[in-house]
Amino acid sequence: MDRATKETFVEELKERIDRAPVLYLTDFTGLSVKAMTELRSSLRKSGAEYVVVKNRLAKRVFDESETLPDIGESLSGPTGFVFGYEDAAAAAKVLSDFAKDHDKKPTFKLGLLDNKVIQAEQVERIAKLPSREQLLAELAGAMESPMAVLASALGAKLQEMAGLMDALKAVSYTHLTLPTKA
Repeated sequence: MDRATKETFVEELKERIDRAPVLYLTDFTGLSVKAMTELRSSLRKSGAEYVVVKNRLAKRVFDESETLPDIGESLSGPTGFVFGYEDAAAAAKVLSDFAKDHDKKPTFKLGLLDNKVIQAEQVERIAKLPSREQLLAELAGAMESPMAVLASALGAKLQEMAGLMDALKAVSYTHLTLPTKA
């Protein structure tokens, strides 16, 4: 790369890091070009992007930033950056599932979640989380359940009140009947 290309790449890398709420660093050693293409496609479908970055350029971005943590020790060997733009769990899940099918490759080095470092084990736990849609459905179900119980209890009280009114009406009519002439 010439100097101008490097400068452009560094600026684009800064922009991607700022735009992505989650960033995973991976070691892609041993993956074929075909497997990398498949991984990139899977990540794209989940709202993420996979970019191979030269460690020297990545160190430069992290050193120049005032908000990003120092991750220099993780920037050794082949490094792929996964930028998760939509869902932190979806990108981690795609990487984890892909690794299961490809001899545990790529491997997680670490992650950044809202500019805070998370270790590889934590990334694996994030990958095991349910999808955003499933979590929202579970939340809706949890919120709906007490409402259904309240509606049922109120409905039962209304039924009870209606039954009492019918009983009172029946008692009133039996006491108010006029005697008949014989």
